[in-house]
This record gives sequence, structure tokens and C-alpha cells, in this order.
Amino acid sequence: MLELSKEEIETVQKVADSILNEFENTPENLIPILQNLQDRLQYVPGPAMEKVAESLDIPEVDVFEVVTFYNQFRLYPPGENQFKVCMGTACYMVGGEIALDSFERRLDIKEGETTEDRKYGLERVACVGCCSMAPVVVVNDKIEGHVTPTRVDGLLFSHDEDKKENNTDEKSDDKPKEGEEK
Repeated sequence: MLELSKEEIETVQKVADSILNEFENTPENLIPILQNLQDRLQYVPGPAMEKVAESLDIPEVDVFEVVTFYNQFRLYPPGENQFKVCMGTACYMVGGEIALDSFERRLDIKEGETTEDRKYGLERVACVGCCSMAPVVVVNDKIEGHVTPTRVDGLLFSHDEDKKENNTDEKSDDKPKEGEEK
């Protein structure tokens, strides 16, 4: 479980307070409150669940059960880079589970989690509609087809290389070009 910084906890509590002020504090509003939290924070963190439980006067475990029952809710913030492994029928049949397992091992996280440095997030998703390219992984918004365990290594490596190149390009843009003044 990711630990939140003091500033993050304060932000979460402010957002939760703001949302709770928009609703009547009855248990029937639990799901709409959680959906609003998810929309604003992109996940439902523990301190927010505690605040909701306290406000609605229900046990924290009831809130946790709802969050973990519906797959629309996330327990972890999305990673800076999100890997979504398709588990539609075509992808599953030709190795989607193996690709997911490869990502879990390489990133040392389970599906639905985010790495400690929050650089990578991993999700299992339903069909993304690219069955002819199965197994498919969506890296941020880019579709990658025919993903094998070797390809998982390549995707992670190339993604890191892309980041390095972008950082180098940004740094080189800061330098004055020939004929330009500083």
C-alpha cells in the first residue's frame, strides 16, 4: 500500500470534505460520494474512505467493501505511465494473462497497483477492440499488439529510453541556438 505524504493527506481530506458537503449524509449516498472522490482524485484513498465512513456513520469496512467490489473504483493513484493489459477473450486466449504476469514481475506490483515511485501503474481491462493484434497492451494511450514477455521488457525499456530522450530534448531546447542571444 502506498503511503501518502502529509500534504497529500491534507488534500484528500479537503476534497472529501468538499464532496461530503454536496451530499446529504445518508448511507444511500455512499456510491455517488465515492464516484465523486474517484472523479476528483482519480482513486479512492484510505483517508477519504475513513472520512466518508465517519460522515455517513457507517463502519469503514463497509466503505472498503464497496470500493473493492466495484471495479470502477481504484485503490491506488494512476501511475505517471499506465499499462492496461487487455483481458478480452481473444487476448486472454493467446497470452494476455502471461503478459500481465510479466508486467507484475518486472514492475514488482500486482494489477490495480502503482509502483512505489508512482512511475508505473498496471491495470487489467476488458476488451479494447483490437482482437487481431492480441494480446494487446495499452501504454498510456498507445496500443501495442502481439505482446509477449520479451516484448514487455522491450516496452518498459523503450518507454524509459523515450523519457530520457524527451528530457535530453527539453534540456537542449534551453541552450541558445547559433546566432541567438542568451
